[in-house]
Amino acid sequence: MQIIIRHAGLNDLQSILDIVNHAILHTTANYSYEPQTLEMQRQWFLDKQHHGFPIIVAELDGHVIGYGAYGTFREKIGYQYTVEHSVYVTENHYGKGIGKLLMEELIRLAKAQNLHVMIGAIDAANAESIAFHKKFGFRECGVIHQAGFKFGKWLDLSFMQLILK
Repeated sequence: MQIIIRHAGLNDLQSILDIVNHAILHTTANYSYEPQTLEMQRQWFLDKQHHGFPIIVAELDGHVIGYGAYGTFREKIGYQYTVEHSVYVTENHYGKGIGKLLMEELIRLAKAQNLHVMIGAIDAANAESIAFHKKFGFRECGVIHQAGFKFGKWLDLSFMQLILK
């Protein structure tokens, strides 16, 4: 199994969209309710490019099986060295090290951009994602209780941070 991690292009948007929409419809990894459209995903991609933020994909046998990205944490200038990231992997590739490869590359890219802090906002019930982040040195910094509502229940949002140095 040869996984290629590379920068995403516009031709990857449908694959990324499929991954995002699966998460929206079936998980609490994303608190959106409605699937994204291809045009919404295109605008997201162009906004990331415009601000110099990377979008990377994991490719196996010519198919995108995961992606990672980071971007603005908050709009005020004082937060310019802090980013919030996302890593998603297709359901049939969970637990195979794809997320690890994507996260390693995101951290490398963030350090190369002289960023200082990477934030993860994770559904607090997602123990696997919290454990995954801890493997990279992320620390839990707080929980906002009942911050989200999805699938008929209130969701707690856990914040984790990695100081990139």
